[in-house]
Amino acid sequence: MSDDVQNIKDKLDVVDIVGEYVQLKPAGINHKGLCPFHQEKTPSFMVSRERQNWHCFGCAKGGDIFTFVEEMEGMEFREALKYLADKAGIQLTTNFKSEAQSSQKNRIKDINRAAASFYHNVLTKMDASKGAREYLQDRGLLQETIETWHIGFVPEQWDLLTQYLLKKGFGIDDLVESGLTIKREGANTQTMKGFYDRFRGRIMFPIWDVHDNVVGFTGRVLVETEKSGGKYVNTPQTPVYDKSRVVFGLNKSKKEIKHKDLIVVVEGQMDVIACHQYGMTNVVATSGTAMTEEQIKLLKRYSNNMNMAFDSDEAGEKAARRGIELAVKAGMNVRVIQVPEGAGKDPDEVLKKDKQVWFDSVSQAQDVMKWYFDRAFVGKDVKNPKDKQIIATELLREIKNIPFAVEKDHWLQELNSRLGVDMTVLRENMAEIKEEVTRKGKIEKKKEEINIKEIKKTRLDLLVESFLIMALKFHKQLSTFTFQLLPSLSTGPYRNLYESVKNAYTSGVLNIDQLRNDFHREGQENIVDVLLMQGEKDFATLSEKDAKIEIEKLSNTIKNEWLASERKRLQAAISNAEKAGDKDALAQLMKEFQNLNL
Repeated sequence: MSDDVQNIKDKLDVVDIVGEYVQLKPAGINHKGLCPFHQEKTPSFMVSRERQNWHCFGCAKGGDIFTFVEEMEGMEFREALKYLADKAGIQLTTNFKSEAQSSQKNRIKDINRAAASFYHNVLTKMDASKGAREYLQDRGLLQETIETWHIGFVPEQWDLLTQYLLKKGFGIDDLVESGLTIKREGANTQTMKGFYDRFRGRIMFPIWDVHDNVVGFTGRVLVETEKSGGKYVNTPQTPVYDKSRVVFGLNKSKKEIKHKDLIVVVEGQMDVIACHQYGMTNVVATSGTAMTEEQIKLLKRYSNNMNMAFDSDEAGEKAARRGIELAVKAGMNVRVIQVPEGAGKDPDEVLKKDKQVWFDSVSQAQDVMKWYFDRAFVGKDVKNPKDKQIIATELLREIKNIPFAVEKDHWLQELNSRLGVDMTVLRENMAEIKEEVTRKGKIEKKKEEINIKEIKKTRLDLLVESFLIMALKFHKQLSTFTFQLLPSLSTGPYRNLYESVKNAYTSGVLNIDQLRNDFHREGQENIVDVLLMQGEKDFATLSEKDAKIEIEKLSNTIKNEWLASERKRLQAAISNAEKAGDKDALAQLMKEFQNLNL
């Protein structure tokens, strides 16, 4: 075992590391808790300080602090190594340092860290940032807050950050992958012409993951124009940034959340920053999007109690309801923060008007089921049978999500009392709703299964998939590789993307951002991002030289497989043309078949 690994183990206590994710209680000489890797009601997850390891007797997973971090965070060993070394304050030896730094994810995190410092220094030290400083001052931000949140600014210049980071020694490919630099079509990596900054003329807010790594940015335009591209611009999905898995401010809030055993959730980043400035430091944000299962799982590490604030408009309430449903299903205790009428449209505004109003609103947050009940009865006549059914249906849909039998029964009793409907009827109605939801779920699942069957991948599809993964992973070098491409793919799930990559290769320019736009489908994962992430996973350590060899081999294998499938297709078509006596079609098919063998 290397000295680096042993030094980290000597410096860090496995109970402390695991305890950041799992609530542990002493059990003799060990510590015990609920396993974070599978659902269980009785703790079977054991951590041993003496042996510096962990093991679950329920799912049989186990290991040391490295394997635990790898499992919890989805990290590779070298990422976990760097993370734990930083946590332990240990400088890695040259061999291990180079291995840890070789991960593109770690390189992008280093780029983001350098960019955050650059933006912050520009804001605090440059004359060109006077307008940005005045804006932040007008928003009521103290200098201490600007420092704490490392807020920055970038002037309206095309490639100011890109040129700075290149001079710092970062590679242009990694800058593009980080989302900070955009590559135009025809960009030249020799002269560095054709590369420009994504963020320009914007106040910059770093986005951290829970471990204090800068994983992305939000840029708020300082002076809005027709060419601004929107008031806010965010880092796109990258190997280190997935907005569905990041909770803004959690890195700075997690200790206070644990201490108070309460998570306060707001919508905007400025709301979080304002709350922290006014002394409420257990506040996080979903950054204007509906809360996801991944974010709920992340928050549950620190507390099971959540007070949620959201915009009072229809869109804000709809998004909040989706997040609330997920949190309730996960067994969290959810309460809704209600600000008095006229006190302010968001926490930031409320705090500026009267700090105590916001603090009181948080402490007096209403139980989510009481909030649902109040909303359901507004404008309804409980003597009207149709209104009674509307109320019952709306509330039973929420009650069925409660995972605890006693609590569920309590709210059924409450509904029974307020509507005067027999409990048996309510239970039957709820069972029907459950059955309806289950039936809809099964139908959707069946549709997915049918779709999967319809697009079942052939051997050729799988080969083309591997080719595209490598082509996208090494898109900067692709034009320097030498290989043969198929005339076309007549079928298969990747035929359109293959055509786009083929055309780009032929023209010598493969623009990833353009591909992302071309294959964007609302509500669906972008196939380009999916394949890029797969490439990061499968080929993270593959050198450019080896990639060239592999792509050339793969293209030959694809050609042979395509020829075999085309021969088979044409043979079947020729046989059908012969049976039908279609001489013209037969002549054309025979010509195609002969051309295959040239």
